[in-house]
Amino acid sequence: MSDWENIVRLTTPYTPGEQPRDKDIIKLNTNENPFPPSPACADVLRTISAADMRLYPDPHATELVRAIAETYSVKESQVFVGVGSDDVIATAYLTFFNSERPVLFPDITYSFYDVWADVYGVPFEKIPLKEGFHIDPEDYVRPNGGIIFPNPNAPTGVLEPVETIERIVSANPGSVVIVDEAYIDFGGISCLPLIGKYDNLLIVQTFSKSRSGAGLRIGYALGNEKLIRYLNEVRFSINSYTMSRFTIECGAAVMRDTDHMKNTCSKIIRAREHAKNALSRLGFEFPDSKANFLFVTHKSIPAKTIFEELKKRKILVRWWDKPQINNYLRITVGTSSQMQKLTDALTEIISGSI
Repeated sequence: MSDWENIVRLTTPYTPGEQPRDKDIIKLNTNENPFPPSPACADVLRTISAADMRLYPDPHATELVRAIAETYSVKESQVFVGVGSDDVIATAYLTFFNSERPVLFPDITYSFYDVWADVYGVPFEKIPLKEGFHIDPEDYVRPNGGIIFPNPNAPTGVLEPVETIERIVSANPGSVVIVDEAYIDFGGISCLPLIGKYDNLLIVQTFSKSRSGAGLRIGYALGNEKLIRYLNEVRFSINSYTMSRFTIECGAAVMRDTDHMKNTCSKIIRAREHAKNALSRLGFEFPDSKANFLFVTHKSIPAKTIFEELKKRKILVRWWDKPQINNYLRITVGTSSQMQKLTDALTEIISGSI
């Protein structure tokens, strides 16, 4: 080992879902929206001049921030934007999680949370979920340096009621509580109204799921004006030009097309509920997901076997070789056609294994 390697920050990075080059694969492993974004996005791209790319983008992403503020009926000073919700949350870690006390999050949750903690040297504690993969708010009534969790949770899809979230926020006035609402549009009720009541609550959402904009890389946070100001001060201390001109203008157009988003979500919700019935008949068990994915386990066939057999049939789902969840698969809800092909493949796999 070279001498300089002794001072390298060593981490175990987050592992994203496989991104295949084969166009024939049915990709149900990364929770992308199977439908295209608002047509307004294409309209914007036709109006942007390539010559404009010689100029820096607006560091404040004013047009995008304004569109988000208008959509949610908040002030522009209550909106923070970043390059995907991962960027937003990473900035929030740097900004708010600076105590010697541990940051709290569930033991089964988005696996990037502990990665950020390791990278930034943030102490953390994983809180076990209760029966049915639910959060017990009383577990979070303890000294801490911050709290973060998704609602609906990932990878379980379990939704907590607003009352549960408020109990956690109200019990922790001395720390920032981040609620990651990446999947809220697929059947949940946002905690956004609570930001007017609690100055320690930060709501994070994304364009990657309900707005079909994973490739745009836009995430945003909504909260008290002081929280947003602190986030921007840290962001501008790192990189003032985080979003391209394309992203800002397309994002604003996509955000304003609420009807398209709601129509897309309704299709996914219908496909999800149909898939629940089909998978249940095949012997799968799962919590009642309110996200755009299902977290399933089979009564008799190991998840790894099903994962490998599906991959042979060019269908990708997500499997983790981790304790507690290594006998579960996370299946993204695709189009009705994709879900039928999944069901047909699972029927074949199960019938051949019994």
